[in-house]
Amino acid sequence: MRLSIVIPCYNERKTIEAIVAAVKASPYPDKEIIVVDDCSSDGTREFLQGKGDDFAKIIYHERNQGKGAALRTGFAHASGDIVIVQDADLEYDPQEFPRIVEPIVNGVADVVFGSRFMGDRPHRVLYFWHRVGNGVLTLASNMFTNLNLTDMETCYKAFRREIIQSIRIEENRFGFEPEVTAKVAKLGCRIYEVGISYYGRTYEEGKKIGWKDGVRALWCIVKYNLFR
Repeated sequence: MRLSIVIPCYNERKTIEAIVAAVKASPYPDKEIIVVDDCSSDGTREFLQGKGDDFAKIIYHERNQGKGAALRTGFAHASGDIVIVQDADLEYDPQEFPRIVEPIVNGVADVVFGSRFMGDRPHRVLYFWHRVGNGVLTLASNMFTNLNLTDMETCYKAFRREIIQSIRIEENRFGFEPEVTAKVAKLGCRIYEVGISYYGRTYEEGKKIGWKDGVRALWCIVKYNLFR
């Protein structure tokens, strides 16, 4: 099976080269790397423009639209059997690709969520209120979808390509997470979770998500479960 890794990227000049190298060094042998630059303004775009086709398949947005929009673009260009989301920072370890895609490879899953809150993998200790907010959003999502996820907001989500390309992604920003969760639940997909490591960043180190994104996520949980 071929793996397509979609990397949404906005102002990640410090980490984009390292994360692409880490993805290339991951143990899954047959893969394509798709980087979607969401109109970066910190030198990321210029760095990517200086790279050849052997670096990655690079797609440029002409205006900043958000993570969901970058993923929508990346998913449309994916050609692998399995599509996985990889953030452009260094919070998630591509060495764990095999454990994430294993349920799909084994034919028991259509979608796999990599949970930061289950299993015995390393997990950087950071913001208390972020953890509370994540728990609230996951609980709210579970109440509407009737799933029992532990980490709805995780970056690491893997899909059979035909599943994710059949879904129309409407959210342009971080609302992608509750939206896609609601939509795969409505499709009746076989959803699995596996424990993953998490090397979180502080805001000083470049973390971007904030409380407004949490409020939007709550609205998206209601919107995509009841009105779509």
